Amino acid sequence: MAQEIRITMAADPLHESRQARLKLSKEGELPLGMLRDEIDASWRRSLEYGLNCLADEALTQQHSDDLQLLLAKSRLLIDVATPELEYLISQQGNRGLVILGDAEANVLAIEGQIQDLDEFGLGDLRPGSCWSESLRGTNALGTAVAQGRPTLINCGEHYLDRLSRFSCTSVPIKDPQGRVVGVLDLTRDGIMSQPQDNLATLMLAASNIESRLFTACYPEHLVLAFHSRPQYLGSAWHGLLALSLDGELLAVNEQGCGLLQMTREGLLGRRSSDLLGSRSPQFIARLLQGGVSSVQTAKGEFFCRVLQVPRHTGFSGLSGAASASRAPSARPLALEELAGRDSRFGRALRMVRQGLASDLPVLLLGETGTGKEVVARALHQASARADKPFIAVNCAAIPEGLIESELFGYREGAFTGSRKGGMVGRLMQAHGGTLFLDEIGDMPLSLQARLLRVLQERKVAPLGAGEEQEIDVAVICATHRDLKRLVQDKSFREDLYYRVNGVSLRLPSLREREDLSGMIASLLEKLGAGHVSLDKDLGELLAGYDWPGNIRQLEMVLRSALAMREAGETVLGLDHLTDILLDDLTANCRQPGSIRESELELIRSSLERHQGNVSAAADSLGISRATLYRKLKQLRP
Repeated sequence: MAQEIRITMAADPLHESRQARLKLSKEGELPLGMLRDEIDASWRRSLEYGLNCLADEALTQQHSDDLQLLLAKSRLLIDVATPELEYLISQQGNRGLVILGDAEANVLAIEGQIQDLDEFGLGDLRPGSCWSESLRGTNALGTAVAQGRPTLINCGEHYLDRLSRFSCTSVPIKDPQGRVVGVLDLTRDGIMSQPQDNLATLMLAASNIESRLFTACYPEHLVLAFHSRPQYLGSAWHGLLALSLDGELLAVNEQGCGLLQMTREGLLGRRSSDLLGSRSPQFIARLLQGGVSSVQTAKGEFFCRVLQVPRHTGFSGLSGAASASRAPSARPLALEELAGRDSRFGRALRMVRQGLASDLPVLLLGETGTGKEVVARALHQASARADKPFIAVNCAAIPEGLIESELFGYREGAFTGSRKGGMVGRLMQAHGGTLFLDEIGDMPLSLQARLLRVLQERKVAPLGAGEEQEIDVAVICATHRDLKRLVQDKSFREDLYYRVNGVSLRLPSLREREDLSGMIASLLEKLGAGHVSLDKDLGELLAGYDWPGNIRQLEMVLRSALAMREAGETVLGLDHLTDILLDDLTANCRQPGSIRESELELIRSSLERHQGNVSAAADSLGISRATLYRKLKQLRP
């Protein structure tokens, strides 16, 4: 029986590691052969730091004097990691701890069994605490950062005896340049029975974080995903390339290096044509049209998809077919063209232009697809700032945690993951010109106060910078949402509402406009097909459609029809529509009787909800008070 106990203890990793620590404490030397090579190396580093492996007390010192500053510096990393943290917590959190650390092993976030931390003797494991090897000895967070590679610390392998009962797995997170900017950790009480499974899960999560970080670090550049097998596009295993506007390779992820069988140093600075073949402009032009394209290279066939295109700048590597594909939409419509034959809308546009010229902020209201950005650009072109920048920010399209850095920019080193040289924010980019804040109703409440201050004082301070810079911008905002209702619901600041609503313009929906034929002619001209017309059948079909997607949908229908023309055809008909598109347009044609009844019922319901208040009812319906009165007259028998 005694021998059986000795055998059990000898196989007990906690017993073996404690014996090693006791010998280390007494003799000051680490016994050879007792630990795995990487753990042995980490223990020796910990010994050189002068750490007492038998120290019982938790280290209460917080490495960062200001937790909020620490979190602010790592804002981008936290934002791009959040989706993966939530997934890991849902899968693993009830059986341990999920931890996100920065490049110095400072804890940024910790979730899971946090209610048991004190019971586990881990009261010093909290946001803001530093778990570097120099402070805590061998531990997965600090050791993964020190080694720059995935790390397994199984039960008994921690340097500090008080941590012996835990098993940890950590994977470093790297930026597009291959530098460690963070670490992802999974910690559990007891022996890790399937460490490789945990490692694979964390590596997948870290790869997804790196992909988001890659795109976020190059918001004004072309980002391509590629792989030798198309089913791997959109996975954590695809390669990523960031290209400058003149086709220079700026960044590549580790998966991309592996697929191209070259080092990052050997790839950076090369031209896109070196990687995508001699016909790379035409290839990129195909990619910009959407979908997956393939290309033959010296490394074999690759399948590619564009993940990000610079919003307001052309890709200078494009020529020939690419330039032709983008040219039709290059000319912005003049302000007088937007109203067509609608005299009331034309008058409203002129009033808004006068307001903008008097330095009043403009608020554009209307359904999705009514052309709010087109109107904003036309207003800019009709202003004295036409030769200055027009900078657009879609507040609904940018992840909530990235809007602040997008708007205000940041100084180099402002946070983990920030680009070398920092980034100029959209506010400063618009200096002297026009700032267009699309979907401002979706701006996070936490940012609204800061935007309000900028609009009031006309000064902005980038993240990580103490000094403020003066800005001179004309401000145009747009939303499809009911801002007054958002103010009532406390999800939009009332003071900001009055600050952006200097002069407002409600853009009519396409079904409300009476100049559809004129709009079709303008769109055809914009698409480079001003000589093309519609036959009677197609014209009647489009005139009877309800257009839920408004102008954006109409433009896409026309583009689709134009693409189906044979050489020399100048008249579009029903045969130029695909079967699916024809079915959609036919199935959703307006039925005058039912539409009449539905509109009247909507108006009645809205008036009842607002106790007969016509203005409130009109706002809730997204129409003007005058339009509501007019519809009531038209609809009543």
